[in-house]
Amino acid sequence: MTETAEKIDYSSTLYLPQTEFPMRAGLPQKEPEIVARWQKMDLYKKLRASAAGREKFVLHDGPPYANGNIHIGHALNKILKDVINRSFQMRGYDANYVPGWDCHGLPIEWKIEEKYREKGRNKDDVPVNEFRKECRDFASGWIEVQTEEFKRLGIEGDFEKPYTTMNFHAEARIAGELMKIAKAGQLYRGSKPVMWSVVERTALAEAEVEYADVESDMIWVKFPVTEGPDALAGAFVVIWTTTPWTIPGNRAIAYSSRYAYGLYEVATAENDYGPQPGEKLIFAKRLADESAAKAKVTFKFVRDIEAGELAAVICAHPLHGLGGGYAFKVPLLDGDHVTDDAGTGFVHTAPGHGREDFEAWMDSARALEARGISSAIPFTVDDAGYFTAEAHGFGPDAEGGAGRVIDDKGKKGDANDRVIKALIARHALFARGRLKHSYPHSWRSKKPVIFRNTPQWFVYMDKDFGDGTTLRSRALNAIDGTRFVPGAGQNRLRAMIEQRPDWVLSRQRAWGVPIAIFADDHGEILVDEEVNARILDAFESEGADAWFAEGAKERFLGNDHDHARWNQVMDILDVWFDSGSTHTFTLEDRPDLKWPADVYLEGSDQHRGWFHSSLLESCATHGRAPYNAVITHGFTMDEKGEKMSKSKGNTVTPQEVMKDAGADILRLWVMTTDYWEDQRLGKTIIQTNIDAYRKLRNTVRWMLGTLAHDKGETIAFADMPELEWLMLHRLAELDRLVREGYDAFDFKRIARALIDFSNVELSAFYFDVRKDALYCDAPSSLRRRAALQVIRTLFDCLVTWLAPMLPFTAEEAWLSRNPEAVSVHLEQFPLVPAEWRDDALAEKWRKIREVRKVVTGALEIERKDKRIGSSLESAPIVHITDPELRRALHGQDFAEICITSAIEIDGSEGPAGAFTLPEVAKVSVVPKLAEGRKCARSWRITKDVGSDPLYPDVSARDAAALRELGFKP
Repeated sequence: MTETAEKIDYSSTLYLPQTEFPMRAGLPQKEPEIVARWQKMDLYKKLRASAAGREKFVLHDGPPYANGNIHIGHALNKILKDVINRSFQMRGYDANYVPGWDCHGLPIEWKIEEKYREKGRNKDDVPVNEFRKECRDFASGWIEVQTEEFKRLGIEGDFEKPYTTMNFHAEARIAGELMKIAKAGQLYRGSKPVMWSVVERTALAEAEVEYADVESDMIWVKFPVTEGPDALAGAFVVIWTTTPWTIPGNRAIAYSSRYAYGLYEVATAENDYGPQPGEKLIFAKRLADESAAKAKVTFKFVRDIEAGELAAVICAHPLHGLGGGYAFKVPLLDGDHVTDDAGTGFVHTAPGHGREDFEAWMDSARALEARGISSAIPFTVDDAGYFTAEAHGFGPDAEGGAGRVIDDKGKKGDANDRVIKALIARHALFARGRLKHSYPHSWRSKKPVIFRNTPQWFVYMDKDFGDGTTLRSRALNAIDGTRFVPGAGQNRLRAMIEQRPDWVLSRQRAWGVPIAIFADDHGEILVDEEVNARILDAFESEGADAWFAEGAKERFLGNDHDHARWNQVMDILDVWFDSGSTHTFTLEDRPDLKWPADVYLEGSDQHRGWFHSSLLESCATHGRAPYNAVITHGFTMDEKGEKMSKSKGNTVTPQEVMKDAGADILRLWVMTTDYWEDQRLGKTIIQTNIDAYRKLRNTVRWMLGTLAHDKGETIAFADMPELEWLMLHRLAELDRLVREGYDAFDFKRIARALIDFSNVELSAFYFDVRKDALYCDAPSSLRRRAALQVIRTLFDCLVTWLAPMLPFTAEEAWLSRNPEAVSVHLEQFPLVPAEWRDDALAEKWRKIREVRKVVTGALEIERKDKRIGSSLESAPIVHITDPELRRALHGQDFAEICITSAIEIDGSEGPAGAFTLPEVAKVSVVPKLAEGRKCARSWRITKDVGSDPLYPDVSARDAAALRELGFKP
């Protein structure tokens, strides 16, 4: 080789990748530019226009609360929704996404009250509509903030015209839905124990309650038997409770005829206080010894007690005479809710402080009245948690004033201590202790709630609509007809509906949609279409503030009704009724949507929240669920699986992730995690996704660089080399997987498959094998042109399949390839011909790649030991004794497949020491250096280098390519 020849630069003759698509993504800087471009071009309107006439797909947005910056849960939720919408939009649907916000309710009210307190103002001194305006302005401000944060995540939707529950039309529709329920006779005013937040001064629904461990006082209390069988004269019935403050509200004792009870006499006592020898006590036999141990006494069994005997027992209240009260009879009632797994086998029944207590009392009300026992339920605790005058000895007239159960900060008051001391003074305490147990807390304030009997407005769960159905039966039937992803959600929601009490709708607050009805003192509701129409018309034009305006009662009642009889209800609706009604003023009222929705998607907590309230509201007014499918996601924990909290310092905010790594990294995390369960997120997990993204991006970048040389030629499928057939087969397989995955909302499966395909089958195999042909073959080479066509197809498929998941990266790549295009998001997934699927070919190439794996393993050792620098320096001998594997290699350029300069296939056993892999039987490799000279253009070592005198330093293949290119040294 001459000195001149050695210096020839052939780089200009190679089809090397050329692209401006950067290796370093710079997502934190690039993504906001793309968002701005989408907004400037109004991508949302273009999407709607492009989808005109298509079948609608509607995912109805569960409204986030408009009271703060978005957190990682919001990001997870919105990204999942966005991926679903984009995936259906790119598969032939009109997938319009209308975001929404929940705007009413306590958290916003609190924020305004906090401002008042800082300025020394009292909320009650402010005109209600002035206060409501401040709440409305507060919510509006946060909607603007959250809108920008959602857009930054890449969420595409109608942010110009979202729905909000405080929109005047929405408020009118919410009120109208309530009127429909009232007209159907399903709304009633009742006095029932509801979960009451002293801190928030309002009733709470089941959906607004969560449970947390607390340590409570527990007491065993003796009720003296005053009437009943002679054998029980002088005995005591002993109850157990963890709420001593409810003893003043006791009106009965529940037992169960399913259990065995006995009469016991105290034999010995360690303490000189409490139960003493000779006392006779009644317990469930299974719990007697355990109870005796609590009081540090021993029992002597006296006799069995039959259920009929217990039914005849009447007790005196243990506080009889205190404050001049508690002189009533305390009956024993047979109750299904009684268990014998803890306590005494007797349940203290305070009908004003518990649902089961209330139901047991009311079920027996008629029989009790017949026995001369009043069935009236006392109001012993007020809205601030203080004992009332009906709690004799503990109310306002008591020494030191009224006792308190819970204070304004959610701290335990003195009520328990006062009651316990009173019981001790009357020798009515059998034992006491402390118990750590789960107790209901307000979802928002995180403070304990109490069960308290108050007048509230309810919707019946079990009253016939007149067509043989009830709200419960309608809801259960709707659940059976709904698709749940994951399937466990169906059983969870069904169990909640089966067990739930009547739906309490009223809240004693100011910011919300009022229960816009008139009722008389007996709870009868005025049903007048003209009155309702006046109310709804006013709400439509003025908002729900019209209800609170001066003269509203006279305005709406008009002249046809007795104003003295009808009272204007001033409670507001539970905000879950608001959000449960959103399907009416979005899905029903917007022509660009449809009712019912195809999908509702929220966190798993919404089985007791939005899924639940939407189901009940829609079943009450429409007879079915407002959705066809329900998808639930879990919650995001830190990397250790612990709940994120600011106090622990383990929170991850979407704003931080986007600032440091980009929204597509956050989206990739969502796509690769098992979102149906609780997920984990932290620095290590983010870095793992950054690494995965980088590899994926580099695959896309290489394709873009290679396609810079693509002339758009079309090679007939039959004329393509087998390796290209294999890649198209894999696309056919992936097309099915991707489409099925998007239909199943199984994004992890899609993401994993595409990432693995890009890394393992493209970058590490197909692209690696074809680089020599793509870079070095002549312009006319069928092999090169076929490869370009397949890479073009690979690019189109991969980028569009990934676009719902990684919208920023897909957009950047698409526009880099197609500068004149508008957006990748206006494209459809490519149609992949069924004829590309060839399972027999795939099996053949599986065998080829098994053999290749042994060769690359042997060469890796050669490279590691520095016997070769590149695989092109080798020409290994491959011994294959398996005839099927040899047949698979027949006709293949196995050297090209293994990226070696030459290769020899030998059918005999390999020599001792030959390289093998245990997982690939009957194949061994003997490394060998390639013979010949190194081509200065392709770097392959061949014996034909210099065979063309015009190009003395290149192989014959490369010389032919140079001649075709017209290159002259």
